[in-house]
Amino acid sequence: MVKNSLISVISQEEKEKNKGSVEFQVFNFTNKIRRLTSHLELHRKDYLSQRGLRKILGKRQRLLAYLSKKNRVRYKELIGQLDIREPKTR
Repeated sequence: MVKNSLISVISQEEKEKNKGSVEFQVFNFTNKIRRLTSHLELHRKDYLSQRGLRKILGKRQRLLAYLSKKNRVRYKELIGQLDIREPKTR
């Protein structure tokens, strides 16, 4: 498991100030998801970790849906920073 490859978009001062913000929560869930994904690549039959990953994915999805409804600009900035969704092309 590689811990150094985790993203650090939010500075330390912002972490202390905004621990309850939607952006910070999505940032933390994204780090956990990436950590669990790398863990599951090594341990394919770890079903409890798979369940935890699905729960975290659901929480992040609900937070992103809330943010997209409340503030579309902040949502798009966060998606761009974390690089978690593909841009839609038509």
